[in-house]
Amino acid sequence: MSEPKPLKMLMMHGYHQSAASYRVKVGGIRKKIKKRCEYVWFDAPHAVPDSEDFGWWFSHPGKYDAIAYTDFDEGFDASIEYIAKVFKEQGPFDGILSFSQGACLAAILCCLKEKGDERFQGFDFAIIGAGYKSRQSQHTQYYEDVKVTIPTVHTIGETDGVIPKEMSHDLLSIFDPDQTKVATHDKGHLIPAAAEAKTILIDFLDEMLKRKSSK
Repeated sequence: MSEPKPLKMLMMHGYHQSAASYRVKVGGIRKKIKKRCEYVWFDAPHAVPDSEDFGWWFSHPGKYDAIAYTDFDEGFDASIEYIAKVFKEQGPFDGILSFSQGACLAAILCCLKEKGDERFQGFDFAIIGAGYKSRQSQHTQYYEDVKVTIPTVHTIGETDGVIPKEMSHDLLSIFDPDQTKVATHDKGHLIPAAAEAKTILIDFLDEMLKRKSSK
């Protein structure tokens, strides 16, 4: 019996990162999941000033603070259109593997999928690493009257100094608990590649592979 085809994963990096740095950031877990996945890497569309990095939107002119409540979301709409183009040209995908600001945006994509947005139907599950609800006022609409029913794993760092764990736990409220797994860890702001959290991620991906092969 032939091995199932690997899961095609859309890789969404965090703020002040790039496709190249994200590849390094998730290197530990990529080694653990080995042949289970193939990856589509790309940079977010907005350059972070005075750096070689990128972001999905800004909460203040030229910068982003995940904790701040603001009415400023410069670049957000352009990022939605950009990702829609990626889906159209390179999709469909099996899943999304996202981190930090990219995970915040991936959660919004899950909401848009649940609400029937045709642009974002082309994925079946998501891994949300250090995710949270956006605190830009324009984005409240995405979390209203929705319960995400696709399978997800949320990794939450108990000692995360960038995204407080309370923000990640708050995000869980929009996800169906019967389809949601939570992998907590004590390693800070990263996607874990060790201990129980790693096992949860691997078991989840194995289940997604089984579902894919049974289609």
